[in-house]
Amino acid sequence: MKTSQDAATGIIKENIMGVIRIIGIVLIIAGAAALSYKQFSYTKKTHNADFGDVHLSLKEKEQVAIPTWLGGAVVVLGIVLLVVPPRKS
Repeated sequence: MKTSQDAATGIIKENIMGVIRIIGIVLIIAGAAALSYKQFSYTKKTHNADFGDVHLSLKEKEQVAIPTWLGGAVVVLGIVLLVVPPRKS
């Protein structure tokens, strides 16, 4: 006979599996984006100067390269999270 505690444990396990599947899908999408874009850039504000009514600012554009192996590893990890069944406790 199942108790309410067993039912609650089952619901929690189902919710955890749903979260793990969502994480797997997000990892696959992120890895595919990393494999296709290979790098991203962002602008960093480095210096500001104010001289009365004159405002000066210096912005530097930075580029970050994403290694191919990292994008592939993220895709593989996402697939593993989707395919491998959970361990029974």
